[in-house]
Amino acid sequence: MTAIYIVLAVVIAVVATVLVTVPIAGKRAVEKKAHEDAETIGSAEEKARNIIDDALRTAETKKREALLEVKEESLKLKNEQDRENRERRAELQKYERRVLSKEESVERKSDALERKESNLSAKETELNRKKKQVDELQEKRVQELERISGFTSEQAKEYLLKSVEDEVKVDVARLYKELSSQAKNDASRKAQEYVVTAIQKCAVDHVSETTISVVELPSDEMKGRIIGREGRNIKALENATGVDLIIDDTPEAVVLSSFDPIRREVARIALEKLIIDGRIHPARIEEMVEKARREVDARIREAGEAAAMEVGVRGIHPELIRLLGRMTFRTSYGQNALQHSIEVAQLCGLLAGEIGLDVRMAKRAGLLHDIGKSIDHELEGSHIQIGADLCRKYKEPAIVINSVESHHGDVEQTSLISCIVQAADAISASRPGARRETLDAYTNRLKDLENITNSFKGVEKSFAIQAGREVRVMVVPEQVDDAQMVLLARDISKQIEAELEYPGQIKVNVIRESRVTDFAK
Repeated sequence: MTAIYIVLAVVIAVVATVLVTVPIAGKRAVEKKAHEDAETIGSAEEKARNIIDDALRTAETKKREALLEVKEESLKLKNEQDRENRERRAELQKYERRVLSKEESVERKSDALERKESNLSAKETELNRKKKQVDELQEKRVQELERISGFTSEQAKEYLLKSVEDEVKVDVARLYKELSSQAKNDASRKAQEYVVTAIQKCAVDHVSETTISVVELPSDEMKGRIIGREGRNIKALENATGVDLIIDDTPEAVVLSSFDPIRREVARIALEKLIIDGRIHPARIEEMVEKARREVDARIREAGEAAAMEVGVRGIHPELIRLLGRMTFRTSYGQNALQHSIEVAQLCGLLAGEIGLDVRMAKRAGLLHDIGKSIDHELEGSHIQIGADLCRKYKEPAIVINSVESHHGDVEQTSLISCIVQAADAISASRPGARRETLDAYTNRLKDLENITNSFKGVEKSFAIQAGREVRVMVVPEQVDDAQMVLLARDISKQIEAELEYPGQIKVNVIRESRVTDFAK
């Protein structure tokens, strides 16, 4: 119907337009046109009604089809739901039967347990009665044994424990001896191979410690010029260098004495320059001393760089290089500190190569392990602590710092390279000709070694031989048997390690000698 109204509106609009625009003279033509349009509109209305009827019929048909589909889907869903419900009911029945079966089984087991508990209660009563009888018999047996043996139970127990303790001690000593011997043989063989190989590839000169320097003079007349009027020249030289000048009856020689080797070297160079120059007076002395200091500083730096280059270590801080060079004037027990550090670095590299470690890092740690000795007379603390602080200050690796701290056993070692540095340091210090000790230190060490060994029970006497490299301990045969000798040697070695400081190693020999004497008459 809406379409009809629209068509009518359009027609009316057209007619109105024609009425307005067409002249009155064409009125008939317009009326004729209107009559034709009216017929056209009637035809359109009839078509519209036909279209609407067709649409209604189609809609009705679609509606019936949709209802049929809905009914079919609903029936299908209902069937599926019924099937699922049947399956669930069957499963629930199955579970119910299983639960009932388990309940019956639990009830049967509960009945069996009750019967067992009643049986156990009766058996426990019987067991307690028998246990009481056994205790009474045991007490009677102990009393009878005490009467027969003449020992109380405590005495018998003590006797038995002592017997077992002696047997166990003998077995432990025998086992310790076997294992220790086997481990020592294996370790000694490998260590000897590594150490001998390293030492064969590393050779350094023998050195000797001294606190004086001798300057040769062209003639004895030069002594007077060195002393100067009222001793002003010698005083100026001593004040400028911090070194004592000893001018005695020694022909054509002046002795320079100082515990600081760098000061002594500066004084020696300055004095030689003054002797060559011939002009000796306080102003000239100060000038020559300053030149000598610059020359010594240059030599120190060159020595440090040469040491690092010789070992093959790169990237060391320039200040550490300078401190290494200072060690060329430092000695310890007659061994030059810089040569010792070079030797240790080379040994570390060789040992690290043998066991597959970082050779460059091992050489670096070995070269810097005694760096604290370069300034240990200027700062408080041991050369170990000073060296570790220096390495931390100049950003050395943690392995190098630990090697410096632990090469005398003051700090626990955290890497194999630290162990290698300690071993190389001991090898360098204990090789023949490397060091010399003062007579007092030597005799005191031997005396302390014998005192330690004599302090053990059962030791008759002891002798330190081979310059303190070996100690022979004579024991009383009646107090120390063969098994106890092994433990005694181990205890002595541990106490020597804890109380004494010594280069290399000390061999402990425990000797037990039994003699029987008789006379033929």
